[in-house]
Amino acid sequence: MAGAGKPRPIKRLRVLRKEQLTPHMIRIVAGGDGIRAYQHNEFTDAYVKVIFPVAGVAYPEPLDMGVITAELPREQWPSTRTYTVRYYDADAGELTIDFVHHGDTGLAGPWAANAAVGDELLLAGPGGAYAPDPAADWHLLVGDESALPAIAAALEALPAGAQARAVVLVDDAQEQQPLATKADAQVRWLHRAAGDDVATAVRELEFPPGDVHAFVHGEAGFVRELRRYLLDERGVTKDRLSISGYWRQGKNDEQWRQEKAAERAAEQAATA
Repeated sequence: MAGAGKPRPIKRLRVLRKEQLTPHMIRIVAGGDGIRAYQHNEFTDAYVKVIFPVAGVAYPEPLDMGVITAELPREQWPSTRTYTVRYYDADAGELTIDFVHHGDTGLAGPWAANAAVGDELLLAGPGGAYAPDPAADWHLLVGDESALPAIAAALEALPAGAQARAVVLVDDAQEQQPLATKADAQVRWLHRAAGDDVATAVRELEFPPGDVHAFVHGEAGFVRELRRYLLDERGVTKDRLSISGYWRQGKNDEQWRQEKAAERAAEQAATA
């Protein structure tokens, strides 16, 4: 019997193509019969949970995370990693995800590096919460590699005449990607190898006049600093700011989720 809450069925896709975009960014295009169960949404930060089963565990069919977490011990639950859907082509039956790969550490990056055509890709979702508001006077897009797919999708969604400022941190110039947009967009690339700092770059940015709709995501350190800056110093209201730490330096995904949950609980207790 499934646990409480909405069913969380898992879609079974197959790897169709693979492309090395940059030295550390791998693109996986997936599809197959299982993509018929996928229903895309209107968000430019549409995301899926990529599922990595524990080897040797027999999971109940059909795969459903609600059933798995209700019926199996914690050590047998699959690991999950959250990724933005870079492209979804309903006509072609293809879904594209870009994976950051930094060697053999981690889970999703090594999987993408070793993936071959025909391999299974399991995912749940999509979720999402942000798309550029066409009523905004201008758009601020800030992030690192983890947010780059969502930033790229947002830039592609902006119409001609829209004003945008983007600040993106990557390792070095080899990790930069072409970013297509019809908007009047200024993109500043930052490089870790040069010691560039995201929060400093945003503070140095000349803000155009008018209502800004902002998207700020990536490593939790600069996200926290920019949350304070945008809310307290720039007067951006919470409803005009999509902001969240996607990851934290030195933490794996499970550790970071637990830390975020604890921080959220502490904030709620402090304001209760």
